[in-house]
Amino acid sequence: MAVASIAREVSLSRSAVSERIKSLEERGIIRGYHARLGRPQGLVRAYFALCYHVRQCEQYAEALRAVPEIKLCYTISGETDMLVYVEAESMERLDAIRHLIEHTPHIKTVRTHMILGEVINTLS
Repeated sequence: MAVASIAREVSLSRSAVSERIKSLEERGIIRGYHARLGRPQGLVRAYFALCYHVRQCEQYAEALRAVPEIKLCYTISGETDMLVYVEAESMERLDAIRHLIEHTPHIKTVRTHMILGEVINTLS
């Protein structure tokens, strides 16, 4: 959004808005700018809930990082040790990724949660 548009929206001068933006950038509150792209159509999306026999999630992160379809990975509290978000080109590829994870040493269980739709997304 242009500085002039922001200035009109918040009823400030362009110079005041520019100074505030510069201050926010210098303090690290604004850390960059990017395009917010829509998701490609046709992807199969799912979360894998992983449970390990030995809870050392960090040692598995490198192997998971090598799979390009794995987009996010969280260690979490509760019965599940790790939550892994996957975007695959097909059900077959999603199944292959699950198979790969299932056969990782010390995996106790892998539960798949298919994403049917998005209701709220306030992330950038």
